[in-house]
Amino acid sequence: MLASSIRVLVFCLGALMFLGGLAAISPGAAFSGVGGILLGSVAMGAAVWQDTRYRSQAAERSHSDPGPGGGESGFIEPRFLPTNEVFADPSTGHLMRVFMDPRTGERLYRAEGLMMR
Repeated sequence: MLASSIRVLVFCLGALMFLGGLAAISPGAAFSGVGGILLGSVAMGAAVWQDTRYRSQAAERSHSDPGPGGGESGFIEPRFLPTNEVFADPSTGHLMRVFMDPRTGERLYRAEGLMMR
């Protein structure tokens, strides 16, 4: 998970690379700035689409600390009901339970324990 300030910095650097690539393209050298354009596009896309693991939008907006397995920590509002969906997070080994608000479809993820390896 990247901090929002790092995401902004990566996006700005990507935009500079993209604009530099556009400036490098001249009528006589059409492919001279393609590398900058491609690399800048990838950096901007990564900054925009970088997603944190198993976190609700509310947890991201409040900058709350992630719980075990990268999921939600703290109190879960009563509107969220546990589902039958349980999966193992391959990067942490935690079993994750999915909670859902049936009215809005918003989902939360909470670690339930460690997966046996």
